[in-house]
Amino acid sequence: MAWLNGWGFLLLAGICEVFYASIIPRTDGFTRLWPSLYCSFFLALSIYLLSLSVRELPLGLAYAVWVGIGTLGTVAYGALFLGESLNLLRSLCLVMIVAGIVGLKLFAPEPLT
Repeated sequence: MAWLNGWGFLLLAGICEVFYASIIPRTDGFTRLWPSLYCSFFLALSIYLLSLSVRELPLGLAYAVWVGIGTLGTVAYGALFLGESLNLLRSLCLVMIVAGIVGLKLFAPEPLT
């Protein structure tokens, strides 16, 4: 699995972040067992995968991408499944998040070896 490097771990970590964030409303303040366990599992897995990604990627970049994937995915989940609005201004804000992450990658200094 050649794709399972820093970027692959980071992508999986971001997806896990969407999984745990999307179930938070169903935990009812972490008073419901199964949704709370689901949330806790994916939260822990997400952070573990993020920690694997920073073996190869700069921390600031990895964290920004991780949060960006989580943000974009959670907003998309809310719009598609929870009836949350996604108007032009909110969409523009999401584009700015992506632009910021791309900028961090484009202007990143060379990693120390």
